[in-house]
Amino acid sequence: MSFSSSARSDPCCLEAAASAEAPLCDRSLWGLDPQAIFLNHGSFGATPKKVLQAQSVWQERLEAQPVQFMGEELPRALRAAAAELAQFVGAEPENLVFVENATGGINTVLRSLSFRPGDQIACTNHGYGAVRQALRYVCERWGAVLAEAQIPFPIAGPEQVLAAFAAILTPQTRLAVVDHLTSPTALIYPLAELVGLCRQRGIPVLVDGAHAPGVLPLELESLGADWYTGNAHKWLFAPKGCAFLWAAPHRQAQTHPLAISHGYGQGFTAEFDWVGTRDPSAWLAISAALAFIRELGVERLRQHNHTLLLQARQLLLEKLEGIPPAPEKMLGFMATLPLPPFWQQWIPELPLAERARRLHDYLWQMHRIEVPIIPFAGQLWVRISAQVYNHLAEYEQLALALQRLPK
Repeated sequence: MSFSSSARSDPCCLEAAASAEAPLCDRSLWGLDPQAIFLNHGSFGATPKKVLQAQSVWQERLEAQPVQFMGEELPRALRAAAAELAQFVGAEPENLVFVENATGGINTVLRSLSFRPGDQIACTNHGYGAVRQALRYVCERWGAVLAEAQIPFPIAGPEQVLAAFAAILTPQTRLAVVDHLTSPTALIYPLAELVGLCRQRGIPVLVDGAHAPGVLPLELESLGADWYTGNAHKWLFAPKGCAFLWAAPHRQAQTHPLAISHGYGQGFTAEFDWVGTRDPSAWLAISAALAFIRELGVERLRQHNHTLLLQARQLLLEKLEGIPPAPEKMLGFMATLPLPPFWQQWIPELPLAERARRLHDYLWQMHRIEVPIIPFAGQLWVRISAQVYNHLAEYEQLALALQRLPK
C-alpha cells in the first residue's frame, strides 16, 4: 500500500498547498451546506456537482426515448462504464457488474449460495452492521453457524487480525466474509494475507470492500478472492446507488442477482446488466466521477487525504488526551478515536447506542458538525473522515465541541 504523491496541476483544484492543512479542492464544487462542518464523507460520500450534472444528462437521454435508450443504448453504455471502472480497480470488464451498494453486493453473493446445518461462515466483530444482519439471516435460514473473530480495538497491528481470524477457521468453514477497510473502526485489514490464509484451507472468500475503492489501490484479478464488492459513491465520488460486484470466473455460474430477470442463464454480465426497469444513471455517471479523480490526480488525492487524516487524528488525540487506538499503517482516509471519559459516563442510564445518537445530534444541532459517533466494544468513539474539501481548522472545531459536556 502506498500513499506516495505525484503532484500535478489541474483546472478544478486550488493552488497546491504546502501541507494538507488547506483544502485540495474548492468546496463550492460540491453542494454541501456552506454553514456545516462535514467530517463524514465515509458514510454516504458527497458527489461533486459536475458528476451530478453528468448523471442528469444520462437521465435526460433516457427520458427522451425510453424504449430506444433501454433497448439499444443502455447495454453498450453500461458495458463501457463497467470497463472503465474495471480498469480503475484492476479487473477484467467481463468479471465486473454494477449493484446499488456494497450491502446489496454482499446479499447477492450470500443469497446465491447454499449451506448445510452445521456449516460455518467466518467473519469478524468489526463488520458492518447490515452485513452482520445478512449473515445472521443466512445462518438462520440454512442452520449454519456464524463464527466471529474477536479483533481487538485498540489494536497493535495487522498481525492481531490474522491471528484472531485464523483461530476461528475449522474444517466446517464454508465461507469467509472479510472487510478490506472496516466501517466502525476504520481499519485497513491485511487482506492479501487473509485471502491467502483461507485459500490454503480451500475456503471461498467474499470481500466487503465498501470503503476501499478510491482509498486503496486495487488489483482484483490478482487478489485471489472469490468475490469482491465495493462502493463507488463513497470515495470515488459517484452518485448514490453506484457500486460494483466482482466475481472470479469460476464463481460466476453460481452467482445471480437478487432479482432474476430476462438474462437468467445467459451469463454473468447478461444477468446483472438487466434486472428490470430502473434508473441506471448513477452507474453511467461513473465515467464522470473517475474523470474528476483523474483531474485531481489519483496519488495526489490519496497523499493529501491520508496526510490530512493523520494531522487531524493527532490534533484530536492531543486535545482530548487520547491514546492512538491503531497504528498509522492501518489507516486510510478515516480514523476512529476514543472519546474522553466524561463522554463515556454521559447519561449512563441510557443504552450506549442511544447515547451515541444523542451526541451525534448534539454536535449537529448545536455546532453544525456532521460526524458519526460509534458505539463499539462497550464505549463511544468518534470517526473522522478526511476529504479534499476538508481543512484542519474544521477538526479544531470538533475538538472544541468535544472538550466539554453540553450544559
